[in-house]
Amino acid sequence: MFEVLVYLYENYWRPDACPDPKQLSRKLSAVGFDNDEIQDALRWLDGLATSAEAVAGAPVPGSMRIYTDAEREVLDEASLGFITFLESAGVLPAPMREMVIDRALAVGNGPIDLDDLKIIVLMVFWSLGEEPDALILDELFVDAEDRVIH
Repeated sequence: MFEVLVYLYENYWRPDACPDPKQLSRKLSAVGFDNDEIQDALRWLDGLATSAEAVAGAPVPGSMRIYTDAEREVLDEASLGFITFLESAGVLPAPMREMVIDRALAVGNGPIDLDDLKIIVLMVFWSLGEEPDALILDELFVDAEDRVIH
């Protein structure tokens, strides 16, 4: 599913630039994605759109977020640390944080890999028509081992 999401991010500059779901499904299939993977990604994107609409009722900025046991089962220390880093850097406001958490929980099946969480963060920005600044993009795309320290 995450490969499909990355493909969409790289090939469609915004969600409204994507064709309708049937046509998009055919295009993704033609590119070589498995039908189950495509359907999972499309369902996940539907949830992302719903989550984006619900942002209005999100927490007040500056409020403290307490994670539930269910959220901690999906978001391990590395994931929670990354979310906290983005919040403290001022690039992930509370409503977007809630979208990230919602979409991470939608993936299900145990702790989410940090690289997959980064794709979720990227897709949240994408769904809102926002592009993260260069430093955040670097954090989302470049492996820590590949960074050069000056």
